[in-house]
Amino acid sequence: MAPAESHGRSSQAGSPDWADHAFERVAVAGHRSGGARRAVIEALASQDCCRSAQEIHDQIRERDRRVGIASVYRVLDLLVGLGLVQRLDLGSSMSMYEPALPGGEHHHHLVCLDCGEVVPFEDPKLERAIEATAQRSGYRIRGHDVLLRGHCPACPAG
Repeated sequence: MAPAESHGRSSQAGSPDWADHAFERVAVAGHRSGGARRAVIEALASQDCCRSAQEIHDQIRERDRRVGIASVYRVLDLLVGLGLVQRLDLGSSMSMYEPALPGGEHHHHLVCLDCGEVVPFEDPKLERAIEATAQRSGYRIRGHDVLLRGHCPACPAG
């Protein structure tokens, strides 16, 4: 299991490609892409891994854009509903968000129970095990989330 050096997203998230795709999908769904939607999509496109709604809001405000936190949550809910964003439930009412890439490229996450650090990782063996489970079960898997909770090396073992 290796940390995702580039978070598996070097050519898509963090680039205009995902943002263009998101703007197109939002328009096709009948929504405008101005104001808060544009700001949230641009903020998401500039990230490599998941962020909280508050972190996305802070980033937007740093760019001198006036968008309320409630608008950020509404846009994130819309983008999750359109399949453009993945919501990660970290527990304790904490969610993080990251772009869902159109080609299905993704990574998984380790979460420290003490300090809250989130570290992305990729594991080809895990992916093969998930595919084998789908084959054996007859399920047509549309997606999966792997979130491992524990204690990071910098924190005591609880």
